[in-house]
Amino acid sequence: MSRFLALKNTFLKSSPISNSRGMTLIEILIVLALVGGLIAIIGSQVFSRFDTAKVRETKIIMSNVSQSIQLYYTDCGSYPPSLEALIEQGQSDCKSWGPNPYLKDFPKDSWNTDLIYENTGSSFVLRSLGKDKKEGGSGVDKDLSSEEL
Repeated sequence: MSRFLALKNTFLKSSPISNSRGMTLIEILIVLALVGGLIAIIGSQVFSRFDTAKVRETKIIMSNVSQSIQLYYTDCGSYPPSLEALIEQGQSDCKSWGPNPYLKDFPKDSWNTDLIYENTGSSFVLRSLGKDKKEGGSGVDKDLSSEEL
């Protein structure tokens, strides 16, 4: 039994656990501050790319809706009076409105806002108000127009 106690005492004296004193509160706070700073830097980059992707997605949506409007023009000889005319047959005077709708649902941008459609008779414009859903803006808040696609 005394031999076992001698081995036990030898093991405890050479163990790195018994020699370590732990981390102080200041060391822990410094590590947390560094980790928080890294998360803030990386997070801002991720969110800015997410907003850029939403702008690209809205441009793709607007391009697809523009193609549907052009197809309607080819079939009917005029631009639709509203975007609803691309979804339901009874919304326009078009005699050759296809068997299927030009769009399945009312088009929305990536921020879940209805696209704005303006028919001038000889042309059309689709617009999205951007992330802020207000006229004007810059960056991701900038208004998008089918004329810029």
